[in-house]
Amino acid sequence: MIQSIDATNSPAPSGSYSQARISNGLLFLAGVGPYDPATREIVGSTVEEQTVRVVENIRAVLRAANCDLEDIINSTVFLANLGRDWAAFDTTYGSFFRQPYPARTAVGATLKNVLVEIAVVAVVHEQQDGSALGDGIP
Repeated sequence: MIQSIDATNSPAPSGSYSQARISNGLLFLAGVGPYDPATREIVGSTVEEQTVRVVENIRAVLRAANCDLEDIINSTVFLANLGRDWAAFDTTYGSFFRQPYPARTAVGATLKNVLVEIAVVAVVHEQQDGSALGDGIP
């Protein structure tokens, strides 16, 4: 069974895609930008500020599926200016995790008015009764 996740405390999709989908014990979270969930305004003018907002938005979707940051196994990072922003991004991103870190790929990209976007894959753990966390989420 495939489930969709829609977290109201993370920005709603701006196009024809889901925030996240769960299949076979994995949660696939679409690229998340540094948007305020209520206003959809961009939060922050630096890569550090925007990275914090992106990770907070990711955490909100993960928590809607009864997961959290430590459940991320892979992330794909898109930076508008990879050369300039890599070190600042890496320091800020790394502050949210501990070893072993999620696997990660970072690429330079043309982004729509933002400095950073992140997509992740996370593990959805089973509960004691054998059901997956997030079961019953529409």
